[in-house]
Amino acid sequence: MAQQHLDPTDPMARTVTGNALAGYLRAQATEFLRALRQHRETGAGGNGSAESVDAARALRRSARRISGSLHTFRPLLDPDWSEGMRPELAWLSGTLALEHAYAARLERLLNALHRLSGSPALPSQPTAPTTTGTTGTTTPTPTATTTGTTTGTTTATTNTANLTVGAAKAGALLDRQLTLARTRAHSAALQALGSSRFHAVADKVAVLASEVPLTPSATTADLHPLAAAAEERLTDAVAALPLLTAGHPYNATALVHGLSPDPAPHAQDAPWHQVRLLLRLHRYAREVIEGAEATVNVRLLAAGQALNRHRDAAEASAAAASAARTPRIAPATAYALGVLHADQRHEVEAARFAFQQSWQKQRVTTP
Repeated sequence: MAQQHLDPTDPMARTVTGNALAGYLRAQATEFLRALRQHRETGAGGNGSAESVDAARALRRSARRISGSLHTFRPLLDPDWSEGMRPELAWLSGTLALEHAYAARLERLLNALHRLSGSPALPSQPTAPTTTGTTGTTTPTPTATTTGTTTGTTTATTNTANLTVGAAKAGALLDRQLTLARTRAHSAALQALGSSRFHAVADKVAVLASEVPLTPSATTADLHPLAAAAEERLTDAVAALPLLTAGHPYNATALVHGLSPDPAPHAQDAPWHQVRLLLRLHRYAREVIEGAEATVNVRLLAAGQALNRHRDAAEASAAAASAARTPRIAPATAYALGVLHADQRHEVEAARFAFQQSWQKQRVTTP
């Protein structure tokens, strides 16, 4: 077999030292400060303008990249500084992400209710039974009779009617719960951005924009072994996933324990969430190595998008299940929320299949 030679023009094959890491961190710190200035200039009162939302997203983006790089390349950085910085960036990124997450979750669930109820919009609230004259008797809504061969059709019609009737109340319940959660998350984000804790983080990032605390050996150390270790951790985590099962769409594995009364998140989702985080760290490491020559890796991009959908569907299903546990809700509402929960668990399964398909694609190699 012919010997393969490394392409000297390939940034993933060249020796890349700590100077590249320093340049990457300075660039991300500069982006962080720019986004912070934009957020302050556009204002963040009320629900925030589109510009302030974009600025908050840019803050999260930079914070994630700085934190991820500190984790992957920590042997090349001052340990006290990096270990103190990482949890603060994770706190900031998580706090800023909640408002958007609740809004997106509500939109996802309402769209699913529209689709499942078979109408372009949520059905109207059911009207109360009519009362006749002075007798005070109630005229019930006419119902279909079940006779002979019509039993199956009537049952299906009844289930559809229960979903349609319950979908409106389910949507209203989810709207109340998730809008309240979003409002609280918005307030928490505003408080965080005005706190002394955040100002301490911003001060450290400002210093990072001009001075990166590298170890003495970092300027000559090669970054590839640390980046390769991040990729290996990802590969091992993916190998532990049930990809053979995920390779068959709609196998109902994601619905296992779907009727469990335990309000805790699905335990089977945790390894997939971990792979999502490891994939993000791998992508950030590639950005550090490739620098200005970084290109979009379609395979990793598709895999990451599938895992994002997996996370969104898993959290949406949990929100539907949580709403179904609301005391004293009507049976039709509980039925609609149960159907919604099952629908989102099927979306979890579909996302796993999409990840399996994208991940199994062979890497494109240069001859």
